[in-house]
Amino acid sequence: MPAVRHFSESYSEARTRFLEAATRTGAPLETFENPVGLGPTGEVLATDAALFGPADATKLLILVSGTHGVEGFAGSGAQIAMMESLRFSALPARTAVLVVHAINPYGFAWLRRVNEDNVDLNRNSIDFTNLPSTSEDFAMLAPHLVPQVWAELAPAELAIKAYIETHGFRRYQEVVTGGQYTHPRGLFYGGAEAAWSTRIFRDLVTRYGDGKERIALIDFHTGLGPLGYGEPIYTGSDDAEAERARDWYGPDVTAIYAGNSSSVIVPGPMINAVSSFFEGSAKTPEITTLALEFGTLPEELVLDLLRAEAWMHAHGDINFDTPVGRAIKRRFRDAFYVDTDAWKRCIVDRSVEMTGQALAGLAS
Repeated sequence: MPAVRHFSESYSEARTRFLEAATRTGAPLETFENPVGLGPTGEVLATDAALFGPADATKLLILVSGTHGVEGFAGSGAQIAMMESLRFSALPARTAVLVVHAINPYGFAWLRRVNEDNVDLNRNSIDFTNLPSTSEDFAMLAPHLVPQVWAELAPAELAIKAYIETHGFRRYQEVVTGGQYTHPRGLFYGGAEAAWSTRIFRDLVTRYGDGKERIALIDFHTGLGPLGYGEPIYTGSDDAEAERARDWYGPDVTAIYAGNSSSVIVPGPMINAVSSFFEGSAKTPEITTLALEFGTLPEELVLDLLRAEAWMHAHGDINFDTPVGRAIKRRFRDAFYVDTDAWKRCIVDRSVEMTGQALAGLAS
């Protein structure tokens, strides 16, 4: 499969390609326009969903791109590649595939990992009447992670370096990326309520999953792990579901709760909430979720670029058309989208492989 041609240089281009590919297959489409406004070139911001397979399907595979906005370049490319190769034209019996494009269209269009309210969607599916507490370590590090004046970077760097030297990089990663609910302009903010994208995700999964016997979900991500490797990560905490994921996808499935993943334990990933969508339903489906994480740059550099981009939006000039803005956004996109033929082939090949395994698992 010629992988490279399926990838786009902007959200607007990716959306156009997705809609055109879905339309050519005749798949029914749904569109949800984000009410926050427009993209950087005046484009509509929308999540689009295409359904493949029979109306009476008892098994459903859901493929989600763009949960972390700028990471949508990879997931979108994989989705478009599979649609254009007619990957979903001959599905197993009574099986459907729902392809959800750009669940966070704001972040995709504006080259942000977060949404329009600086919310990380994978920290947003929580009980907001019982917020997780913010660690003392994060509260201490917060002013250094996103300093008000970027020119005062040196003292901030010294404080962060001292913390890493004392506690190790893994502990620094856990503290910084683990999610927080007290610094709305800071890193990995989980929000104060369910975000628009979170609500759209729940609506789609609930409606299309209603009455199904089995549901599988793959959420595409980038930014962690070895370059180009698609790490299959089980992000939940259910032993039976984790074992089923290993049966379907193989022994290289890692589990965050087991401590063998490139990611760390965080509150509120969207796919971890799927089981709760069907609580009290007459028919509760068997659910198997997976995050597929593709490596880009070293994790230390990715975290530094996250800090720079967060500063730009919190305290700097978010205008793309300035030297600082262009430089930060260019490097930020590079942290989550490696614009090489080899990397893109890795994305498509691994996505086709994992999607095939998900379909086989649903049919088993």
